[in-house]
Amino acid sequence: MPVRVVDTATPSSQPSPGQETNSVHPSPPSCSLLSAGRCFAGTQNVSSLQKDEAWKVNVRIHGCDLEQGYLCGTMEALNVPLADTPVVTFWEGEIVDAKNYTFFTGKWEASPEDDIRHWSKFPSFTPLLSQVETDGGKSLDLSNYPHIFMRWKEQYFVNVGVDCGLTIAGFYYVCFSCSDGSISGFYYDPSSSPFQKLELKCTNEKNSGFTFSSYELQ
Repeated sequence: MPVRVVDTATPSSQPSPGQETNSVHPSPPSCSLLSAGRCFAGTQNVSSLQKDEAWKVNVRIHGCDLEQGYLCGTMEALNVPLADTPVVTFWEGEIVDAKNYTFFTGKWEASPEDDIRHWSKFPSFTPLLSQVETDGGKSLDLSNYPHIFMRWKEQYFVNVGVDCGLTIAGFYYVCFSCSDGSISGFYYDPSSSPFQKLELKCTNEKNSGFTFSSYELQ
């Protein structure tokens, strides 16, 4: 949620070329650190040519369904200069599994070239690059891969109005480590500073959440 530069309408979340409906690939590895209620803390670098700046960020996963390639949660940005209170947004995520979603976004003003440029920022993506350039990764088996790739799209502000000075027009390219729960990401929005980096660590705290497979409130 970088500083707003221009007003941009939130894109539609209708199915797109980045979403796959076939089921020929297994789901990503089940990972206890990527589950409903899990919390993460870290920073987002929002530096621009004018100044260096980083915000403290807390993320909580509220729902996760690996079979459908879906998760959702909230993001809380602290010490935001233009806000009198921490800014909380609700986001929904797409898990790149070659079954429900590929590495090609196909929406949100992101071209395949934009996708490759951002995914390539993650060292763990390097072994997958050639195949993704060929078909978006449709033929990859990611079920045992030690990292899970996702896109997080903020949907709305939870506790502030749209005039808070921030924008949620873009989305995050995200890489999650199954070994330690660390998260790295890069924000993409043509109207914002490029490659704003998100870095989060799992806090080992698990609060309230729900799992779609059981529809159980915890």
